[in-house]
Amino acid sequence: MDFGNSKSVRFQDDLETAKLATPKRGNLFKLSSVISGKQTPESCMKIPTAKIIGKQFQEKKLLRVFSEDYDVVQKNILDPRGTVVNRWNKCFLVACLISLFVDPLFFYLPEVKEDMCMEASVPLEIALTVVRSLVDAFYIIQIFVRFRTAYVAPSSRVFGRGELVIDSTKIASRYMHRDFWLDLLAALPLPQVLIWAAIPCLRGSTMISAKLILRFTIIFQFLLRLYLTFPLKSQITKATGVVAEAAWAGAAYNLILFMLASHVIGSCWYLLAIERQEHCWKEVCNNEHPNCQYWYFDCRTMYASNRAAWFKSSKISAICGPAGDFQYGIYEDALTCEVTSSKFFNKYFYCLWWGLRSLSSVGQDLATSTYYGENSFAIIIAIVGLVLFALLIGNLQTCLQSTTVRIEEWRVKRTDTEEWMHHRQLPHELRERVRRYDLFKWVTTRGVDEEAILKGLPLDLGRDIKRHLCLDLVRRVPLFDQMDECMLDAICKRLKAVLCTPGTRLVREGDPVNEMLFIVRGHLDSYTTDGGRTGFLNSCRIGPGDFCGEELLTWALDPRPSVSLPSSTRTVTALSEVEAFALIAEDVNYVASRFRKLHSRQIRHTFRSHSHQWRTWAACFIQAAWFRYKRRKEAAKLKAQEGHVTPSPAIKQNGMPLPQLASELAMYAATLTASTRKGGSMRDTSEFDILSSLQKPVEPDFSIDDR
Repeated sequence: MDFGNSKSVRFQDDLETAKLATPKRGNLFKLSSVISGKQTPESCMKIPTAKIIGKQFQEKKLLRVFSEDYDVVQKNILDPRGTVVNRWNKCFLVACLISLFVDPLFFYLPEVKEDMCMEASVPLEIALTVVRSLVDAFYIIQIFVRFRTAYVAPSSRVFGRGELVIDSTKIASRYMHRDFWLDLLAALPLPQVLIWAAIPCLRGSTMISAKLILRFTIIFQFLLRLYLTFPLKSQITKATGVVAEAAWAGAAYNLILFMLASHVIGSCWYLLAIERQEHCWKEVCNNEHPNCQYWYFDCRTMYASNRAAWFKSSKISAICGPAGDFQYGIYEDALTCEVTSSKFFNKYFYCLWWGLRSLSSVGQDLATSTYYGENSFAIIIAIVGLVLFALLIGNLQTCLQSTTVRIEEWRVKRTDTEEWMHHRQLPHELRERVRRYDLFKWVTTRGVDEEAILKGLPLDLGRDIKRHLCLDLVRRVPLFDQMDECMLDAICKRLKAVLCTPGTRLVREGDPVNEMLFIVRGHLDSYTTDGGRTGFLNSCRIGPGDFCGEELLTWALDPRPSVSLPSSTRTVTALSEVEAFALIAEDVNYVASRFRKLHSRQIRHTFRSHSHQWRTWAACFIQAAWFRYKRRKEAAKLKAQEGHVTPSPAIKQNGMPLPQLASELAMYAATLTASTRKGGSMRDTSEFDILSSLQKPVEPDFSIDDR
C-alpha cells in the first residue's frame, strides 16, 4: 500500500479502537488509504470512504476533524476557513453596509406642512420597508449559517493547528451562549412593525411616545449592526489578508465609509431639525394655552374645528417661522431653505452635503445656540469628523503611496546618482549613458526586484516560475535542447536578468569571459579581428534566442579546467535595447561538473555547429582548403599543358613555332600563379598564414570520462 498521499482523520476520544467490537473472521477487511478523495484498499475492490466509516463505526459519530481533512468527510457543516464561508462573509459585509445606509433613511419620514403640522411620507415608508426587509433576510440567513459553521476547538490550538468541531449540537450550544441574541436583535424588523402596526393605531401623546420609541429603535439597531460589522471585517481580513486586494478598491472602501458617516450625520441633522421645530411649536402652544393639545401638530387632524380655531388665534407661524425670534442654531438652514418641507431627493442631498461639509471642516463652521442638545450634537460632529477625516486621509495616503512608492524610490535614486556624477565630474557622454540605463531599467522593471520576489517564494514555486520565464528561451538554443529536464531546471534556476542600452559593450575581444548571455529581446553585433590583425574582420548579428560567451562553456567542459577564465575571441556590442538572461562562470562550472551528460559527443558536435568561435575557425579552414585546392588544380593544369609540348622545331601550331608557344605558356602559367597568390594575399595571404594566425578553438579531452 502507498500511504504517501493518505489523509488522517481525528476522531473524538470515545472513538478509540480498543472500544470497538472485534469483527468476526468472515467480516474482516483491510485498511485503506485515501488517495485523491477515494478509498483504495489492498484488494481489487474500491470502497468509498463514507461506506467504510459507516460499516466500521455504525454507532459512532465524527465530532472533530482537521481543516485539511475536512473535504474527506460527508458533511453538512461549513468550514469557517473555506471558500463558501469567505464568499458569504463578503456578500454579507455588503449587505451590512447597505443596512447601515438604509436605517438612517427612516429619519426622513416626517415632513412639515405649511399649516404647522407633521406627517409621514407614505411612498418613502413603502420603499424603505421593502429594502429593509430584503436586508433583514441576509441577517436571518447569517443566523442559519452560524448554526451550520464549524468552529476551532480552543483546546486544540496549542498544537499549532486547530481542530474543527463539526458536531451540530455543540455548534448550536456555543452559538446560543455567545452571539445568537445579538444577531437576533439585529435581524428583527422592528422599524417596519412600528411603522405599519403600532404607530397608525395610536393617537395623542401616546403616538408621540411611539415616534420616540421608533427613533430610538432605529438608532439602537443601527449601532448594533455597526458593532457586528467590525468582527465581520476582521474575519475577512484574517482569511484573505485584506478587505480589498487592489489599492484603488481599498481607497474606495475608506471613502465609502466616510460618505456613510456623512449620510448618518446628515440624517440625524434633519431629524433633530424636525424635533427642534416641533419643540418650538410646543413651547409657543404651552405659552398661549396651558392645556395645549399636542395632537394639533398631526396633519391628520388638520381639518378639525378645534385645530382650525387654534391655528387662527395662535402666533406660532410668526414665532417659529424662519423670520421668527426662536434660536434654531445649526438647524436654521433647514427652515431657511425649507428642507423639512421639500421632496425626498432634494432634502436628502442637501442633508448629505451638510453632513459631508461638517465632517470635513470638523464642525468649525457650526454656529450653535445655547441649547444643550444642539451643542452636544456639534461636539459629536467635531470628534467624529476629526477621527474619520484623519483615518480617511491616512488610508487614502497609504493606498495611493502603494502605487507611487516605486516612482518615489526611483526619483530618490536618480537624485543620488546625479549628485554622485556631479561630485566625480563625469563627462557629459558618460552621464547620458548612465541616465539612459537608469531610465531603461525603470521602464522595463518598474522598480520591482525580481530576484527578491523569487527568493521569497517556495522552492518549487520559484522553480516553476523560472521554467515559465526561461525554459523556452533555453530550448531555443540547440546546444541545450538535447539536455534532460533536470539539467534545464538547474540552468533556469541560475539565470539572472540583464539589461543593456544601445552602444553597451558587453564583452571585448581578449577580456575574460564572466558569463554566458541568452538574448530575450534586442539585437547585438558580434565581431572579431583575430587579435587586431589588419584586414581581418568576421562579424555576425545576434538576436532573440541566440547566445554568446560560449568560450565559458568550453572552459567548463574541460575535465581539468584552468583557474583563470577563458579570454573572449569576439567583441559583443548592443545595437538596441537588450533584455537577456546571464549564466555566470561559477554557475556554468557547477552545471558542467554536476551533469555529465553535457560531455557527450553529440552535445559536443552540436556545440561546435552553433558556436561563433568554431564557425569562424571552420570558415577560415574551408577558405585555406579552397586556396590549397585551387593551387593544386592550377599546378596540375600547367603540368598537363607542359606534357603536350614536343621538341620538334619543324612543326608549327597556327603558324607559330612550338618552342615559342611553349615558352609563352610557361610565362602565362607563372603569371597566373603569381596573380592567384597575389589575390590570395589580398584575402588574407595564403592558407598557411590563415591557419597559423587563427588558432583552432580549444577542444576538451573527454578520454577521462570515456574510460
